[in-house]
Amino acid sequence: MARPSQYTEQFRKDAVALVRSSDSPLRQIARDLGVNHETLRGWVRAEERREAGGRSAEPELTSSERDELRKLRARVRELELEKDILRKAAQYFAKEMGH
Repeated sequence: MARPSQYTEQFRKDAVALVRSSDSPLRQIARDLGVNHETLRGWVRAEERREAGGRSAEPELTSSERDELRKLRARVRELELEKDILRKAAQYFAKEMGH
């Protein structure tokens, strides 16, 4: 069960309004308000969803889809790292063969 928020509803609404009306980055506004930037980002997104009538442009993912997406993203990171290592190794050997 989620714990009750330490921030009032009015504080959250004011913070979202500040993000929308300010040219400052969200992280700076969060820092100024003493709120975690991801918390503030969540408030902004929740307000956007509320204003859209609760319907998002994309359907909500199921837990199995979220799990698969997390695994696929981890695999992409792993493959990108491997590709980078191979590229550096190829550069190293090409340099060695050239001398």
